[in-house]
Amino acid sequence: MKKTYIFLLIIGTLTTAKAQKSGGITESMLDEIRKGYSDTPAEKAVRNALAGQSISTLAVNAENLAMMDTHFSDKVTTKGITNQKSSGRCWLFTGLNVLRAKMITTHDLGEFEFSQNYCSFYDLLEKSNLFLQAIIDTRSKPADDREVDWLFENPIGDGGQFTGVSNLIMKYGVVPKDVMPETYQSNNTSDMRSILSQKLRQFGLELREMKPAEASSRKVEMLTEIYGILVKCLGVPPTEFEWARYDAKGKFVSRKTYTPKSFYDEFIGQDLENNYVMFMNDPVREYYKTYEIEYDRHVYDGDNWIYVNLPIERIKEMAIASIKDNTALYFSCDVRKFLDSDKGTLDLANMDYASLFNTEFPMDKKQRVQTHASGSSHAMTLMAVDLDESGNSKKWMVENSWGSTSGYKGFLIMTDEWFNEYMFRLVVEKKYVPADIMKLLDKKPQKLPAWDPMFLPEE
Repeated sequence: MKKTYIFLLIIGTLTTAKAQKSGGITESMLDEIRKGYSDTPAEKAVRNALAGQSISTLAVNAENLAMMDTHFSDKVTTKGITNQKSSGRCWLFTGLNVLRAKMITTHDLGEFEFSQNYCSFYDLLEKSNLFLQAIIDTRSKPADDREVDWLFENPIGDGGQFTGVSNLIMKYGVVPKDVMPETYQSNNTSDMRSILSQKLRQFGLELREMKPAEASSRKVEMLTEIYGILVKCLGVPPTEFEWARYDAKGKFVSRKTYTPKSFYDEFIGQDLENNYVMFMNDPVREYYKTYEIEYDRHVYDGDNWIYVNLPIERIKEMAIASIKDNTALYFSCDVRKFLDSDKGTLDLANMDYASLFNTEFPMDKKQRVQTHASGSSHAMTLMAVDLDESGNSKKWMVENSWGSTSGYKGFLIMTDEWFNEYMFRLVVEKKYVPADIMKLLDKKPQKLPAWDPMFLPEE
């Protein structure tokens, strides 16, 4: 009798709990939802179209088919379009493109590229060390600790941001592209990245079980193995090379032997780590504040990404000043939003999703960031602005790294309204930064965690 009573009590409790739980789609609710949809001829026409075409194709705004005016009042001198192909190295291509524009102008060169592959080699080696050393540093924490879990989830990637450019170049220098050209693996990084991730995770588990002294010496052996994988995939980075220089008309100028660092010193010579300031337009966080992102660096003994968060108009002031002085800028944005890849334009009027689906998409920039609907995804070289008679920006142009047949001759043109909504990051030389903003760097930055979704690497 007692067992029967307990059994009935349990059943009754479960039944009551089930009855009290609400929020699911009931049969009556589903019936109401179905009745709310009207299968009109117009609705059916849209459904038929979507069965055979992409949403982006059908959302094209027929009232905005004309190509934008391609005149710009101010434009930085550049030559040639680069192509990152199937890799996540937009940050590196952009940083090097900013520097090559400066080198081409200063030294009267024709088309020229730095070797992205050379910098990629040391980027991946340094990121491997960053991961392994971070594992050693956190080995006393449990495996399910948020930081440890994040490290194993993100052991390595080929995405990044400007501190990778500055730290890597100041440490390893640069070489011309013909000295260390691209390989299949540098252009198509997915498989190589997978192999490196697998090895690093394996090494990480091993290091967590070792004593500090043993772990340090074992890390060197691990990095030697990683180095061998990189050599097989990318080639041997040169320590010395000979380079013949020609001017813009193809006339021979000189031939010299360089190291990667002496080449950089002669043709660029800037202190990248101390001459640039990174800015962000993040409406979620307080403006006129400085922030630092943990582990957002490429080199263990380098710098975390530190940025100043500013209203969009203050960022535009510096961008305009730099472009008017023939100086390109590192720029990043949410590039896939309202992109017409055929015309090479970024315009809020390119797509009309609201009419296609008979609904509204009213979120502003702050709300999109808060709900993970938007964020910086791709870096490019900002190199042109079109100003009206009052000096206000009307449109902008960036040099992309998707090849010369992509977009508008390898460039993307964006309206000022699109810039306001989907531009996120800009790197500016200090000489273009107003004094009141420079003072903000004197304050200690607020540190944010590496897993903050706003700070995913640009690819």
